[in-house]
Amino acid sequence: MPALEPCDATDVALEFGLLTAEVGEAFTAWRKGHADLGEELADVFLYLTALAGMNGLDLDSEVVRKIEKNTRRTYERNEHGAQIRTSDE
Repeated sequence: MPALEPCDATDVALEFGLLTAEVGEAFTAWRKGHADLGEELADVFLYLTALAGMNGLDLDSEVVRKIEKNTRRTYERNEHGAQIRTSDE
């Protein structure tokens, strides 16, 4: 994957709002079967990585840490069939 350009955005609240809008656009593209779903998901990724950078976070490391945490969790289904977390470790 090519290197991403540095983010020049400085308004974190605005970027969160724009990320939310892009998630909505991606959902609509998926729901309606539009060919631009990949482009919309790329927009989500770009806003997400920009927000991580603006907040001094290494998103790669955070994702690895979160996946490791999730693998230690256990779940059970309740009477409605929804998964309920039963442990964090």
